[in-house]
Parts: sequence; structure tokens; C-alpha cells
Amino acid sequence: MPKKGSGLFYLRQQLLEAGRFLPSYICYLIFFAIMNEYEIFDACRRGDVAVIADLYKANAAVINLTDVKGFTPLILAVYNDQAEVVDFLLANGADVNAQDAAGNTALMGACFKGYQLMAKKLLDAGADVNICNSNGAPALTFAATFGQLQIVEWLLQKEADMFLPDSRGKTSLDHAVLQENESMIELIERYIPS
Repeated sequence: MPKKGSGLFYLRQQLLEAGRFLPSYICYLIFFAIMNEYEIFDACRRGDVAVIADLYKANAAVINLTDVKGFTPLILAVYNDQAEVVDFLLANGADVNAQDAAGNTALMGACFKGYQLMAKKLLDAGADVNICNSNGAPALTFAATFGQLQIVEWLLQKEADMFLPDSRGKTSLDHAVLQENESMIELIERYIPS
């Protein structure tokens, strides 16, 4: 049973309302079919590659589904630091540059959380380092703000644009300065073209 307040709970309630016009067993069949489709999101959070593989085998489109917040299986697997799941998803066509409802990518999540292995996997898979979220922030801004030196180095090596301003007009260097992170400031300044 979905939690009250969740998108699935709302959907279930709508289907039950529709039950006045449709036989209730049809509403339940629709509901459970949708729940099975959404099972991939929980499996990605848990790191259950076997379930994900079964769901993929039954319907390859589940690889790039989005939930009510726009999260894809890849975004959730990265946010939950599930390396094996990320490998499976990338090997089977997950969109490495998919954005959630706020415009965040899996790479932004790896940068925010400091998951170096996740960031490396996404960069190796061709993640676009200059995609910006709805606040105008690219992955580099997240990595610089949260002091992720190694990830910042990788992003800059992949030609991340250090001059991209966010919606407040701040660049990744500005965020490093705001955080008073001298090591980060020095690292970013080394990549400023002379």
C-alpha cells in the first residue's frame, strides 16, 4: 500500500473514485500495473540489481522512467550510492543527462554528495558537465560549493565551464570564495586560461 501523500496514494484514490464508473477489479489491475512499473525506483534505492534486471527484461522502457519528482532510476541509484545499479543502468541505455523536475542531473547529485565513484562513472559515460539546473547551477557549482576537490578536478579536465553563472550571478569560483575554501580557489584558478 502506498504511503498517504505520495503520488501513488493519490493515483490509488483517483482509481478508487473511478471505481464508481468502472468495475473495481479493473481499477485495481491498473493500479497494480502502475505500481509494478514504479518498483524500479525502490529497487534502485535499495541496490537490488536482480529486480531491476527482471523489470528491464519485462519492459526496457523502465530504464528511463520518471517518478512524480522527475527522478529517473539513474538519478536515484546515484543519490543512494548504488554502484552496481548505476553500472547496470548505464550499460542498458539510461540517459546519463536526464534532469529531474528541478533540472538536477545524476552528476549534480554525485557532486553534491561527494560520491567520487559515481561522478567518475557518469563522466566516463559521457555526462554533460555544463548542463544547468533550474537555478542555473552546473555540476561544477555543486562540487565547488561542497568542497569536492577531486570531482572539481575531473569536471575541469572534462572542460566544465567555470564561468557559468547561476541564477544569482555566481560562478563556481565565487562559490568557493564564499565558502572560504582556499584549496578549491587555487584549484579552479589553475584552470583559468591565461
